[in-house]
Amino acid sequence: MTSPSAIDKKHDDWPSPALGWYAVGVLLVAYIFSFIDRTIIGLLVGPIKASLQISDTQFGVLGGIAFTLFYTVLGVPIGRIADRVSRRGLIALGVAVWSFMTAACGWAASFWQLFLARVGVGVGEAALTPAAYSMIADYFPKDRLGRALAVYQSGAFLGAALAFILGGAVIAAVTAFVADNPDFSIPLLPDVQGWRLVFLVVGAPGLLVALWLFTVREPNRKGRLAADAGTLPFRAVIAYVWRRRRLFLPHFIGFGVLVVTFQNVVVWGPAYFTRHFGLTVAQTGLTLGLVLLVFSSAGVIGGGFLSDLLVKRGQAEGPMRVGMIAGLALLPFAATATVVDGLTLSLLLFCPMMFFASFPLGAAAQALQMVTPNEMRGQVSAIYMLFLNLLSYGLGPLIVGITTDYVFADEGAVGYSLALVSAVSAPVAAFVTAKGLAPFRQAAAELSSTKETRRDQ
Repeated sequence: MTSPSAIDKKHDDWPSPALGWYAVGVLLVAYIFSFIDRTIIGLLVGPIKASLQISDTQFGVLGGIAFTLFYTVLGVPIGRIADRVSRRGLIALGVAVWSFMTAACGWAASFWQLFLARVGVGVGEAALTPAAYSMIADYFPKDRLGRALAVYQSGAFLGAALAFILGGAVIAAVTAFVADNPDFSIPLLPDVQGWRLVFLVVGAPGLLVALWLFTVREPNRKGRLAADAGTLPFRAVIAYVWRRRRLFLPHFIGFGVLVVTFQNVVVWGPAYFTRHFGLTVAQTGLTLGLVLLVFSSAGVIGGGFLSDLLVKRGQAEGPMRVGMIAGLALLPFAATATVVDGLTLSLLLFCPMMFFASFPLGAAAQALQMVTPNEMRGQVSAIYMLFLNLLSYGLGPLIVGITTDYVFADEGAVGYSLALVSAVSAPVAAFVTAKGLAPFRQAAAELSSTKETRRDQ
């Protein structure tokens, strides 16, 4: 049996590193824009609630379920499409759709109109990650894949950080513009308010990114079960995953729960800083954005490098081990960062909290590519994204909103809601990913042995 450290030792038949890293760079920009478009709503809690007369629970729906509803439902069929057609073209189409729907959020005149626009953002973004994972896995051999996927995953944190930093500045500038130009109007816009113009401003540039994607080369597909294999039927993919449920379920559930803390901070972090410490939207955006920019980006890349290091040292289950480490390290910081007195102490705890909340995401993507044949990578990645988004993006913000409204019955207690949810989710995630260590080690060795046998024939 071939050792994990020998996986794809020969790199001769892979695309050049320059082509690979160029593709990662363009996909990274697309991912950054996706997170700007999905995250900017977190800075607009106050004005949207006031304008549309909605509760924290309803805003939790807009920040979570509205986006994830079709993002998860369509993710699986789109993942199947990604296994059959040009992944580059599919991603470009998705970027164009979500950019248009982000701008459409500015025209919403009611909760349900904004809900549907957020659904549209999720529909477009569903095309990105399964196809991007598959493309990157065809650009880099296994012992370089962790860092490549970690760089791509850093787009989540760069995008969220830029959404807060630039978003706060844009909100301040747009608010001032509207105040100085009371007669300014836009066709069909219900009323010209700052939050509406922000959606228009952040949505439009994505159309240029969609065009830029056509400069990326579509790589040849590698790692198929058979030389002439095509895309497997979805029922075959489900059967494959179910037979290996001791491997896939700990991955899907464990990493999905790990992301709860990060997503809750993205949606409710601005409200915590404005309600608890009285910061302005611009101050909150700059403060939280810098934390994400530095510590979340460092966390995901650090986790990717650690995962690569463990794999090189013969620990094929390295990506799962990174998830377990992240959950254990996250707990003390996430349970205290939003309940302490004093802005300085809270921020000091936010830094390691966001580092470890981001630590496992590159490893999570790497893990799937290591144990999934090429012809089902898009579909399996989409199933993972379904779990990830329902657990973290869908339920996480909603549970925080419900806890604030019905447990504490005080919107000023949002920090306690954030801490309570993380205090439960982090140890659960560590336990679940630990259950997947042995099955993952076995599956990685089996798939590697199959590839080596085919190569020698």
